[in-house]
Amino acid sequence: MSVIHTAFVAGASGAWRIEHMTAVAGPPLALAGRLAVLEPAEAPSLEAAGVQWRLDGAIGHQRYTTRAELDTLVAVQQGLGRPQARCAALIPIRKSAAWWALAQDERRAILEEQSHHITIGLEYLPPIARRLYHARELGQPFDFLTWFEYAPEHADAFEELVARLRQSVEWHFVEREVDIRLVRDDDSRQGVSG
Repeated sequence: MSVIHTAFVAGASGAWRIEHMTAVAGPPLALAGRLAVLEPAEAPSLEAAGVQWRLDGAIGHQRYTTRAELDTLVAVQQGLGRPQARCAALIPIRKSAAWWALAQDERRAILEEQSHHITIGLEYLPPIARRLYHARELGQPFDFLTWFEYAPEHADAFEELVARLRQSVEWHFVEREVDIRLVRDDDSRQGVSG
């Protein structure tokens, strides 16, 4: 898999209308009305008119999934950009120094053996599609940017998913999280696809 860079740009334009933003842990992001999800080559700089903030992330190889988990994810998860998935959430997260001081096998044990992160996520597929972007290595203020898309009728299931993940052992390592809820209120299919 090649690395795919994406920019999440909040401001006055974009295919997604920001319904609300909640600082779950740590400081909030600046308020904005819309969000554009763009390839970096297309993305405006922070100095562009109307841009409140920009978060960059990249997807590449899976890091914490086993072969069996990856095969199950590929078989079950539907792609992003489905016409009926008019609701979305962008949840940027930064984990603590204590998390990053752990060895990868220790982080994996907390992620899955203790918190059941992947197992819980699988329960909500295929109605809730997701894509994880890594941002730590890009010098961003967050380590991970998680993008979710779902149809309005699956909004309660999404709330349940997020609540379960926030109750896990893994979440105790989160020092900053902003929960951004969005709606695609036009007929365009702009945004993340794939």
